[in-house]
Amino acid sequence: MNPSIVLRNATRAATRKPITTSASRQRLVAAAALRVTSRRSASTDAAATTTAATEATKKVVKYTADVYPNLQRGSQFSQLTAEDISYFESICPVLSIDKGATEDELESFNTDWMRKYRGQTRLVVKPKTTEDVSKILKHCNERKLAVVPQGGNTGLVGGSVPVFDEIVINMSNMNNIRSFDAVSGILTCDAGVILESADSYLREHGYIFPLDLGAKGSCHVGGNVACNAGGLRLLRYGSLHGTVLGVEAVLPDGTILDDLSLLRKNNTGYDLKQLFIGSEGTIGIITAISIVCPQKPKAQNVAFFGVESFEKVQQTFVKTKQQLSEILSAFELMDANSQRLVGQVTGKKHPLESKPPFYVLIETSGSNTEHDSEKLNTLLEDLIKNEYVSDGTLAESETQQRDLWAWREGIPEAVGHFGGVYKYDVSIPLSELYVLVDDVRAQMKEAGLLSTPKNPENIVVDVVGYGHMGDSNLHLNVAVRGYDKRVEKLLEPFVYEWIQKRRGSISAEHGLGVAKSDYVGYSRGETELGIMRSIKGLFDPNGIMNPYKYVKA
Repeated sequence: MNPSIVLRNATRAATRKPITTSASRQRLVAAAALRVTSRRSASTDAAATTTAATEATKKVVKYTADVYPNLQRGSQFSQLTAEDISYFESICPVLSIDKGATEDELESFNTDWMRKYRGQTRLVVKPKTTEDVSKILKHCNERKLAVVPQGGNTGLVGGSVPVFDEIVINMSNMNNIRSFDAVSGILTCDAGVILESADSYLREHGYIFPLDLGAKGSCHVGGNVACNAGGLRLLRYGSLHGTVLGVEAVLPDGTILDDLSLLRKNNTGYDLKQLFIGSEGTIGIITAISIVCPQKPKAQNVAFFGVESFEKVQQTFVKTKQQLSEILSAFELMDANSQRLVGQVTGKKHPLESKPPFYVLIETSGSNTEHDSEKLNTLLEDLIKNEYVSDGTLAESETQQRDLWAWREGIPEAVGHFGGVYKYDVSIPLSELYVLVDDVRAQMKEAGLLSTPKNPENIVVDVVGYGHMGDSNLHLNVAVRGYDKRVEKLLEPFVYEWIQKRRGSISAEHGLGVAKSDYVGYSRGETELGIMRSIKGLFDPNGIMNPYKYVKA
């Protein structure tokens, strides 16, 4: 079907039922026949790992051990000695207070990018090979020296920085692509390869990495697997539990587990790699992965719509899945408050003139431009005719695609701009996905903590909701001018109890770390937790791997 004909039909339908302003309709009309064949680039959220803290605040971050006084350093752990450091120096590069390094040099290893969690390590080791990791862990296990595996340190729950003086094992030196099969699309690489680097390498060969994150410019693929990161493409390509074919990992006693399978089918015994996906470095260190990668799409489109109610957001989602089907690669939800903060922080003009309460970003990725555009035009016609959307625009170039994505991916940096942010990454049944945001905002307002026109300097800047609609994954963010016990008492355990009542998950994709380790019981039963603790005890009887976090013993 000729896209211009489809477009004219959609315009006639909109004329019969006026649901957009004239300017809004013109944007939809001008863009609907668009053909986009290029991809969007890395997002602004990656910059959050390097700039948000700098712009937000220069204050000293409290030690995690002081913020969580219930945590006590394990009495079973030894103190680091000069002999230990000399041994590690014989294996790989180290950064040590006892060898002249300053606290400032160690700060980026001790402190997370949000400047919320801060450890007290005196030693960072940077292995270059799997054998190096094996020697390091074997020694640490024998000496009972606690360790923290660390990738790009882009996590949000304090899982990749120490709590006390644990040794940081930083994986940045293990950054080689080991192999790629252009027929099967299977990539094998070191754990320290940066996600964006892996994706760029694959694109040169006609493929893409099946995971896409805002922090792709900083995060490591090994860390992604260890946290079972979800990201923007899960709707299309599934989770890492399905795409990761194998892992190479070093166990706490130094044993190297070589499970780097290149097979999509392998029913010979327990699927051991699944234990390491999402284990957050608590049973071993992932040193390499093998992963099946999809082909690079030849045609992409990005649409950005305003929606007048959450009910209509759900209707739009249903229609989008029905009509875009196999080419739908992202369906992202944003509320008006999140968009206002992005505009306030960046100074940019929003792509839509109207100010509805909700926005959705839809991305298609396919192999046939004409086919994809026809599907998108049909969807447009339906959304306008049935008044599901009130305003919208389609990207006409790669630059416009990046600009539209920036309004979604710029949210984490924007909400952290004012001094701090409380982040909750949760899974909730779709029908109630946004109710949690409303309820938390009401809590803050009732307590007199929410900023208002009369009290613009209150501690809570705003409560915003956004996330991956296609995965029922909500990011609830409470932007604050500084971390405050009054806010924390209102949030926890209220948020977790709210989620438990709806049989949701307190951690959809960010993991547990320090932040949620005390609350995992709101999503898991005692039988499940007991089995998890048994697994931890089997792999790590001395408890040296990333202690004080995840599922506690």
